[in-house]
Amino acid sequence: MKEMNYDAAIIGGGVIGCAIARELARYDLSICVIEREEDVCSGTSKSNSAIVHAGYDAVPGSLKARFNVEGNHLMGELSEELDFQVIRNGSLVLCFSEEDMSALKELYEKGVKNGVPGLSILSGDEVRAMEPNVAETVVAALYAPTGGIVCPFGLTIALAENACDNGVEFLFNTEVIEIQKTEKGYDIKTGEGIIHATYVINAAGVYADVFHNMVSEEKIHITARKGDYCLLDKEAGTHVSHTIFQLPGKMGKGVLVTPTVHGNLLIGPTAINVEDKEGVGTTAKELSDIMEKSAWGVKNIPLRQIITSFSGLRAHEDGDDFILGEVSDAAGFFDAAGIESPGLTSAPAIGVYIAGLVAEKAKASNKENFKVTRKGILDPHKLSFEERAVLIKKNPQYGTIICRCEGVSEGEIVDAITRTLGAVSLDGIKRRVRAGMGRCQAGFCAPKTMEILARETDRKLEDICKNRPGSNIVTGHK
Repeated sequence: MKEMNYDAAIIGGGVIGCAIARELARYDLSICVIEREEDVCSGTSKSNSAIVHAGYDAVPGSLKARFNVEGNHLMGELSEELDFQVIRNGSLVLCFSEEDMSALKELYEKGVKNGVPGLSILSGDEVRAMEPNVAETVVAALYAPTGGIVCPFGLTIALAENACDNGVEFLFNTEVIEIQKTEKGYDIKTGEGIIHATYVINAAGVYADVFHNMVSEEKIHITARKGDYCLLDKEAGTHVSHTIFQLPGKMGKGVLVTPTVHGNLLIGPTAINVEDKEGVGTTAKELSDIMEKSAWGVKNIPLRQIITSFSGLRAHEDGDDFILGEVSDAAGFFDAAGIESPGLTSAPAIGVYIAGLVAEKAKASNKENFKVTRKGILDPHKLSFEERAVLIKKNPQYGTIICRCEGVSEGEIVDAITRTLGAVSLDGIKRRVRAGMGRCQAGFCAPKTMEILARETDRKLEDICKNRPGSNIVTGHK
């Protein structure tokens, strides 16, 4: 059986695992990220609200409150270093009755205690002046100017690419089966062999409790909480300009309506506890609930322009807070567990924190040649007509449009495949350059995208998968 040795092994290639990997790569350590799927950003990190939360919702003094505000603060500088998109569009939390004003004020006070800057309570008329499509029943709203939106794929992939460029190894299609404590650290048994690591970082999402409980007598329990979403066409993307929340309840922040960084409109999520940690199917009833509840706060949502629906699983731990740090009875084993909302926003700060703990434990020295920046995939849409003409003359692939809905060229797809941690599946390409993300949902561009992927990776067309191995699109030629 194959054996590998590392100073530190990170379980999970989602946004948390990749954030930790990027920060840990600042130190002179051998590091790997173990991911059971074929790519990073294949679990919760790909299916969420894509929100940069301001930080007013979390209980003051909680880890959620601390890392939300810290992560929000870090997001802008990180986006400049790693070249991914963040928009500070601000958020509004809607209040529908005078009886609920006390709850809205309490939310404001929590935000102030958490250190959220610029909070204010607006009247219903002030809200409608900002957002004409907000319902007439809204009497007030909490306004948070530091709220924003981000591409979760762009963030996670940027972190992963930068980590890889700084020496972190990514072990894909590698599922952790068992973890055992040893004299020198931990043996991680996988389907691909045994990984020996002095330190283990558990960033496994809804499975983080499984791995924690393998090494600790102090058990934790994570419930998979499913959230369904509907994504609307770009024609609906300007229906609101801010992220519109409703007053939160015990199951979360409620149904939101928000623009996306790519110009779509997103509504959702539901909040349904499920037993199955793989249970991401949607139902007609759940999607109907989203449509009904989103209309409470925002009127005239053009629901006929829904182009797809999806769901993701939040890792809700029974203690209702993040679990971060070294496990008390498992030296060298670090948890980043129970990471639900605002996990995406908190990821940059969690990465800094956990990496710092591991580096201190390992007495690791700083890496002298750490590469702080990363350049994303060239987006021809950001070029002038003259600049684009020069680009196409230099590389004609940028003049061949493959995805008509999103205007994605062959050059962009090739870049997505051939760069650091390049895409190996259709979903990997979709998350990097949005080929197949538009109105037809890959109905027209998938065959040509498959041909390019097969050509650039020297594989047969029959070997091209939608995502994980086994999700082949075609089975042979007649």
